[in-house]
Amino acid sequence: MGYRFTDLTTACQNDWRAYIEHDFVRQLGNATLPEASFRHYLKQDYLFLIHFARAYALAAYKSPTLADLRQAHEGLKAIVDVELGLHVGFCQEWGISEQALAELPEARATLAYTRYVLDTGNRGDLLDLHVALAPCLVGYGEIANWLNAQPSTLRGAQNPFDAWIAMYEGEEFQAAMQA
Repeated sequence: MGYRFTDLTTACQNDWRAYIEHDFVRQLGNATLPEASFRHYLKQDYLFLIHFARAYALAAYKSPTLADLRQAHEGLKAIVDVELGLHVGFCQEWGISEQALAELPEARATLAYTRYVLDTGNRGDLLDLHVALAPCLVGYGEIANWLNAQPSTLRGAQNPFDAWIAMYEGEEFQAAMQA
């Protein structure tokens, strides 16, 4: 019998809810997050995406089948060719240049999480790597869905973070999350 990611989130439901409903997330929804905090997040998320791409390269290396190799290649291609470009464009809308992104030091939290993912992938098998990566992909989608369902979430011009919420609740990201 196989397991689904939802089996894991159900097993640690309190921790998963604390992640999805974190105060940072709540502040994104009700537009009270300090813009400096959001800019910091955007910068560090750029660095995370670089390591996320490396993790997909590691997934390609660890792939036991051609189908797994193709899936890892598509993931890597999507991050490098699409997601990083979109993220850089989003950062520029927030006054963060591509040059500034290229010169960023990693914050301790970014360093700890990205190395955890890569170390897990190096030590374990492909499944271990996918489980380590899933909280980002699935989590961002669930965060956006949760925010969208909250009456306290401000939408449109009332919320400077609305475009971020919309990006992750959009069809394209939601489809990737379900894959």
